[in-house]
Amino acid sequence: MSAEIPPREITDPAALRALAHPLRQRILRALAENGPATSTALGALLGENTGATSYHLRQLAEYGFIEEAPELAKGKERWWRSPPKDLRYRMDREQSPEVRELLEGLFAQHLAEDIEMFQQFEAQRAELGEWADIMPFSRGAVYATPAEIEEFFEDYLTLLKRFQATHRQGRPGTRRVLTRFLAFPAPGDTSAG
Repeated sequence: MSAEIPPREITDPAALRALAHPLRQRILRALAENGPATSTALGALLGENTGATSYHLRQLAEYGFIEEAPELAKGKERWWRSPPKDLRYRMDREQSPEVRELLEGLFAQHLAEDIEMFQQFEAQRAELGEWADIMPFSRGAVYATPAEIEEFFEDYLTLLKRFQATHRQGRPGTRRVLTRFLAFPAPGDTSAG
């Protein structure tokens, strides 16, 4: 099992702005899904020009979201990778309005992307064979304190990290499966004390 990646809470407005850019989110997803790449390869994959991808890669690297992979370079080309990370975004009443607005935008963007990817899965379901039947789904509700929800979330992350560490890409019969966790107070519930 690999070393534990310490959580990194993103609260700096400049880092959040760098992260929230839609093309940068697409770049991060492409690096996570496909592994290291050059700005030219990412530009071709994402339908963007190399100058744009190069600029956005440098911005992501400036804030530590990606890093260069010099061992892959030949000549002047620059390779980039998305190292393992545990990014956390906490919506907090104490945060500045700017940070709250940036986080709200980032959360909305992530949710829209997740819905789009789920719709793509649904559209391709007939072509997926046995994978078409794999879609655990659960909706539930619990009565809990904020501290108990934090504990629940950390337990979920522990399970996710365990699977990520022991179930690597490249094993026969495997494919990348997206997981999501979302918890929020029920709208209209006034029972909280």
